[in-house]
Amino acid sequence: MARHRIYTTPFASVYPHYVAKAERKGRTRQEVDEVIRWLTGYDQAALEEILQGPVDFESFFAAAPRMNSYRHLITGSICGIRIEEIEDPLMKEIRYLDKLIDELAKGRPMKKILRGEG
Repeated sequence: MARHRIYTTPFASVYPHYVAKAERKGRTRQEVDEVIRWLTGYDQAALEEILQGPVDFESFFAAAPRMNSYRHLITGSICGIRIEEIEDPLMKEIRYLDKLIDELAKGRPMKKILRGEG
C-alpha cells in the first residue's frame, strides 16, 4: 500500500492553514497552539522550533513527547470518514488534530475541545 502524501508534508506548511481556519472564526493562534500542545505534549518552545524546520507529519507525531491519553475521546467525522474507523495509526493522529482544529473553528469551548483537561 502506498504511503499517503501528508506523511511527508512539512508540518510547518500546514500549520498556517490551521491558524487561518481558526482565525476566520474568531479564534487565535494561541488557541491553535494550545490544542496542538494538548494533543502531542510538545511545549511552546519545541513547537516553535518545529515550525522553523522541515519536520514532516510523520516525524512530528513520532517525536511527540506525550500523546494525550484522552485523545481516544475525539470522535466524529473528518473529511467524511469516521475517526473511530481509521486503522492507520499515523493517519488517525493526523485526523485527531484536524478534528480538534475543526472544533476550535466551530466555536466549541476549549474545555470541551480538550476533553475535560482545559
